[in-house]
Amino acid sequence: MMENGQDCDCGCCDGGCCDGEDLVMTLELDDGTQLVCSVLTIFPVDGRQYIALLPDGEDEEEGDIFFYRYSETPDGQPVLGCIEGDEEYEAVIDRFDEILDEEEYDELVPADEADPE
Repeated sequence: MMENGQDCDCGCCDGGCCDGEDLVMTLELDDGTQLVCSVLTIFPVDGRQYIALLPDGEDEEEGDIFFYRYSETPDGQPVLGCIEGDEEYEAVIDRFDEILDEEEYDELVPADEADPE
């Protein structure tokens, strides 16, 4: 979702997601297998950070997107946590949908037309 070269406000990488390379994370599943995922975006909801991950080889339009709580250790290593409960999950999904809508608008309307002054 986050386009390279645009302002980075994820708060997780000191702008590293804007350096022209896609961010990826490897998840270790319960059965011990590993799943490589692209980081779609990191975003806040109610004072917490969340991350949206898309497994490699999946189409964003039709693939499963994984959502987790997101934080970092003091040395900058990512930490994923479970979303606890339906209410929290719904708030995360709603915010992610808003982000998608904002990006669609940005893609459809050039920046110089979006703010008529």
